[in-house]
Amino acid sequence: MSTRVEPVSAELLVERVADAVLTRAGGADTPVRLLVDGHPSTHPERLADALVAPLETAGRRVARVRVADFLRSRSLRLERGRDDPGSLLDGWIDVEALNREVLRRVVERGEYLPSLRDPDTDRATRAAYLPAAAGTVVVLDGALAIARGLDVDVAVHLALKPGTLRRRTPDEEAWALPAYERYAAQAERGADLLVRVDHPDHPALVHR
Repeated sequence: MSTRVEPVSAELLVERVADAVLTRAGGADTPVRLLVDGHPSTHPERLADALVAPLETAGRRVARVRVADFLRSRSLRLERGRDDPGSLLDGWIDVEALNREVLRRVVERGEYLPSLRDPDTDRATRAAYLPAAAGTVVVLDGALAIARGLDVDVAVHLALKPGTLRRRTPDEEAWALPAYERYAAQAERGADLLVRVDHPDHPALVHR
């Protein structure tokens, strides 16, 4: 299968992702669950935030949610130690809760939970459910979240080459590199939109 890499501006990238959401089958009254995924150094939250205004301008309500607010409790995340890459990759995200309280609930019950647990304090946020109008777009950002079983409709992955990944990872976080290196192929296969961001000011869309 041949691939083509298309350099795009940050503004055009936002437009392309928004178009991918707005053209999903089902019509304007059907909710869409979007995941923007990438290593923390790629700042997936920035792209997710930038999508809110154009989606709202297009007439869609947006539910902005973070994967980081749906991690498993610290005792479960760290039961194999604080620097276990296998746990980071496969055991940190509370997939069941995120599906139940956000990704399925917005479709089945027209509401969602904006957060479950504070990742810093490890305490429940006690957030209340928020209403989700017909056609709401859930804009979710996170890392290591593709191919984990999340019920999303569109997945965007901000990809780095191995050398870039190593350069951007602080020494104190080097223990996590095996998780991200193992994950790279999974994410590239599972992403609906793959974006190369080795040069953060010059993203490139990969057409496959």
